[in-house]
Amino acid sequence: MDALAFEHAPIGLAILENRIIRRCNRAFGEMFLEDPAKCEGVSLGEFYPSEKDFHMIGERGLASMRRTGRYNDERIMQRRDGTFFWCRARGQSLTPDQPFQRGIWTFADLSDERPVVELTQREREVAILTCRGMTSKEIGLELDLSYRTVEEYRARLLRKFGARKLAELVAKLSGMPL
Repeated sequence: MDALAFEHAPIGLAILENRIIRRCNRAFGEMFLEDPAKCEGVSLGEFYPSEKDFHMIGERGLASMRRTGRYNDERIMQRRDGTFFWCRARGQSLTPDQPFQRGIWTFADLSDERPVVELTQREREVAILTCRGMTSKEIGLELDLSYRTVEEYRARLLRKFGARKLAELVAKLSGMPL
């Protein structure tokens, strides 16, 4: 019965060991355009837009999981055909002393709520941290950028998303109705 629920869950599920997919369900396969059996033994990094995204989000996730045993965010991910999409990821460690050793993760496709706008690596980083409610100064400290540089990236994001002010940008980035 448990295997049936895992396999047919209406959300992408994956069991990860050290960020390697050990098992995933049909919804995961459909979302990432890959046969679930072909995902076994594959690094989750293959589904990120870049290796830098994989490492940056991994560091942030590990820090959170060390504190709470859980992590969640919304990020851009990549399907097997190379297309990008917004995804909500949530993870629960099954090995609290070593958070990435083994865990269960859910993945939800947010494409219908949030279209992907072509962004650079740094724009994606600033967008993610902006959605977390961080100020330009806090983002600058996190990314080792000056306050003015972060403001320039935010101005680019405002233009790309057709937003007039920061609150509207955050709403568009997070898929909230305006």
